[in-house]
Amino acid sequence: MMSQNPLNRIMYVEDDPSIQRLVQLTLERVGGFQVQVCDSGEQALRDVSEFKPDLILLDVMMPGMDGPQTLAALREAPTTERIPVVFMTAKAGADEVRQLMAMGVQGVIIKPFNPMTLAAEIQTIWDAI
Repeated sequence: MMSQNPLNRIMYVEDDPSIQRLVQLTLERVGGFQVQVCDSGEQALRDVSEFKPDLILLDVMMPGMDGPQTLAALREAPTTERIPVVFMTAKAGADEVRQLMAMGVQGVIIKPFNPMTLAAEIQTIWDAI
């Protein structure tokens, strides 16, 4: 099942300011995407309806509401339940990746990632949806 619409708007949820800046710059400059950064799951849930992202890039480990909790909240709301989600995580073991994929996300990107290929990696995931 190929995605019918082009990927334009990405919401990126990450609590680390240096990673936020790197990913936003990379996705905007290399990928040409429109990116909204949220520094918490709570902020993502507040902003998602207004921004209307095509895809949400979601850090797994965050203080307060973590990635899996944010994903669960997104899946409970009719307006956000169908937005594709990609997790980003530093826990790169096969078991962790399998557990994350079992939550119904479209992909898992391992940190540290290559900034020059991140946009293409996300586009590849999007094209497979």
